[in-house]
Amino acid sequence: MSENRKSAMTDRSMVSRAVKDAFLKLDPREQVKNPVMFLVYLSAVLTTILFVLSLAGVSDGVASSGFILSIAVILWLTSLFSNFAEAIAEGRGKAQADSLRASKRDVTAHKLEDAADRARFTDISGALLKKGDYFLVRTGEQIAADGEVVDGAASVDESAITGESAPVIREAGGDRSAVTGGTTVLSDWLVVRVTQEAGQSFMDKMIAMVEGANRKKTPNEIALQILLVALSLIFVLVTASLFSYSQFSADQAGIVNPTSVVWLVALLICLAPTTIGALLSAIGIAGMSRLNQANVLAMSGRAIEAAGDVDVLLLDKTGTITLGNRQAAAFLPVAGCSEKELADAAQLSSLADETPEGRSIVVLAKENFGIRGRELADQNLQFIPFTAQTRMSGVDYAGGEIRKGAAEAVRSYVENSGGKYSAACAQLVDQVSRQGGTPLVVAKNHKVLGVIYLKDIIKDGVKEKFADLRKMGIKTIMITGDNPVTAAAIAAEAGVDDFLAEATPETKLETIRSYQAQGHLVAMTGDGTNDAPALAQADVAVAMNSGTQAAKEAGNMVDLDSSPTKLIDIVRIGKQLLMTRGSLTTFSIANDIAKYFAIIPAIFMSLYPGLGVLNIMGLQSPSSAILSALIYNALIIVALIPLALKGVKYQEVPAAKLLKHNLLVYGLGGIIVPFIAIKGIDLIVAPILGAF
Repeated sequence: MSENRKSAMTDRSMVSRAVKDAFLKLDPREQVKNPVMFLVYLSAVLTTILFVLSLAGVSDGVASSGFILSIAVILWLTSLFSNFAEAIAEGRGKAQADSLRASKRDVTAHKLEDAADRARFTDISGALLKKGDYFLVRTGEQIAADGEVVDGAASVDESAITGESAPVIREAGGDRSAVTGGTTVLSDWLVVRVTQEAGQSFMDKMIAMVEGANRKKTPNEIALQILLVALSLIFVLVTASLFSYSQFSADQAGIVNPTSVVWLVALLICLAPTTIGALLSAIGIAGMSRLNQANVLAMSGRAIEAAGDVDVLLLDKTGTITLGNRQAAAFLPVAGCSEKELADAAQLSSLADETPEGRSIVVLAKENFGIRGRELADQNLQFIPFTAQTRMSGVDYAGGEIRKGAAEAVRSYVENSGGKYSAACAQLVDQVSRQGGTPLVVAKNHKVLGVIYLKDIIKDGVKEKFADLRKMGIKTIMITGDNPVTAAAIAAEAGVDDFLAEATPETKLETIRSYQAQGHLVAMTGDGTNDAPALAQADVAVAMNSGTQAAKEAGNMVDLDSSPTKLIDIVRIGKQLLMTRGSLTTFSIANDIAKYFAIIPAIFMSLYPGLGVLNIMGLQSPSSAILSALIYNALIIVALIPLALKGVKYQEVPAAKLLKHNLLVYGLGGIIVPFIAIKGIDLIVAPILGAF
C-alpha cells in the first residue's frame, strides 16, 4: 500500500478507468444517491426532451433548438464531471484493492489436531480454516489466516500489508502475537490459532475498505447533504414561482411571456449548490484514501471525521515520545570509588547483556575511558542473566562477583550479604530519578560502587510537534508506567501538557472517561490486551497492527506500520478532511453571487428593463450570459477535483485564525473568481452565438 503514491490525476490507467465509471454512474440508481446531482440529472433529461420536442415544432418560441441542445449538453457534462470526481477518488482505492487481491491467494494450511503436536497435521485449503482452528506455518510459507501465535517465534515478512520490507518478529505471548493472513514466515516456525471466520480476515476488510465498499457517510457529511438538499428544494420553489411571476407580469403587459423554461432550468442549476454537491462524496473518499496511503486502516469514515475534532491526545511514552531504548548517559561513583573503576565493573557485567541498555553501557565505558580489550578466557566468567524475580544481572568470576540492577534489588542483595548501602548512593538514585532517568546501582563483591544513569532519549522533533498540536488546540498527555517523579521530568523535557504516571488499564480508562465527561474528544493509541478497554472507550482508537487481536478489535483504526507517532498524522488528516469540506462548501455558496448578476438580468431584463443595472459584467446577450454561467458551473467542478483529492493545506494555527484565513481565501475567492471566469467565457461564447 505504501508504494501507491502516484497522483490519481496523472495516472493514465486510473483516469481511463474513472472516465468509464463516470458514464456507468449515469444509471439513475446511482444518481439518486446524491440528491443535488440527481436534480442536475433530471434537468439534463428534461432539456433533452425539450430539445427533441423543439425539433418536432413544439417550443415556447423563446429558446431555439440549438440553444436548448447547448443547455442539455452542458447539463449532461455537469453530471459526468460529478461522476468523474467521485470515480477518480475511488480509483486510488480500487488500485490499492487490486494490489491487495494480487497478494491474497489461497494457500495450503497445515491444520493441527493438537496444538502441542506439530508432527501431526492435515493439509487443507486455507479458506477452509475456521475460527479456533490451529495450524502450523514453517519457513518460506505464507500464513493462511489471521490469528494469534500460541507457540514458537519467527521472523515474518509483512510487506504485503504494510509495504515495509524489513521483517518483524512474531512470537507467542505478549503484545506481538498477532499475525495476518497473506504475510510470509521467513525463518523458524509458528503455531497459530485462527481468530477470524473465513471471508472476514484482515485482508478482506482492507480490500473492502480501500475500495470504498464499506464507506458510509459520516454524521457531518449527512448533515451537510441535508442542508444542500434543503437549499436545492428552496431554489426549485423559487424558480417555479419566478416562472409564474413572469407569466403574470407578461399578461399584465399584454405580451407573450419572454421567459423560457430552459432559461429557468439553467437558473435552477446555477443557483443549486452543485459544486459542493458534486465534490462532497469525492472529498470523503479522498480523505479515507489519504489515511490508507499513510498505512492506516479506518474501520469507518466516522473515525476519520472524529479525528478532525479531537482535542485530547493520549500518547505512550515508549516508542512515541522516547526512542524506546534507554541509553547509558553517565557513571556516578560513590565516595571511595573512581568513575573509571565503576565504568570497568559496569562494562564487565554488561558484556553478555544484549539489551540496548546493556550495549550502551559497554559503549559508554569505551568512549569515556577507552576500556576495550579484555582477556576473558582465563577468568572463568559466568554471566548472570536478568530475571523479573531478582531484578538484577551481572557476572561471577575468579575471586569476585559484580551485580547491577534496580536500586532496591541491589540494596537487598548487598545488605543480605553483610554489606552497607550508603546514603550517598540513595541520594544519587533519587537525583537520577528526578532528572527523568533510570538509575542502575552497581555493586562489586557486596560493595556499592555507584550508579549508572540510564536516560530515556527524547525523539528529535517531538517537542516541536507537541508545540504544533498546542497551536491546534490539542492537549497532549503522556502515558507511562514510570513513577511520578521520572514521568514529570520526561514530560517537561518532551513538552507535553500533562502526564499519567504508573498507568494501569483502569487509570487509562478513568482518564478517558473523565475528559469525555467534560465534553472533549479523546484519541489514544495502544497495542496490548491491557489497552483494549481504553481503546474501546476512546473516540479515536488507533491499534497497532503488531499488537494483540484484542487491541485491534477494540480500536476503530489499525496502524499497519505499528508506529505510535502515527496518531499525530491521523489527527492532521482528519482535520484536513473537515477543512476541505468546509472550504469547498464556502466557495460553492459564494459562487452563487456572481451567477445572480449573470442570469437574473438576462432572464427578466425584457420585462423589467431596470434590471439592466445589475449586468455589471457587461454580458453581451441573455443567451451568452446563461450559457457562460452554466459552462462555468460545470467547469469549476473539474477545476476543483485536484483540491478535493489532495485536500486543503493544513496549518497548525488556532481554529479562529484558520477560519479567518479560509473565509478570506475561499469565501472572498468564491465571490471574485466566477465574475472573472463568467466574463471570460462570455467573450468566447457571444461571438459563436452571433455567428449562428
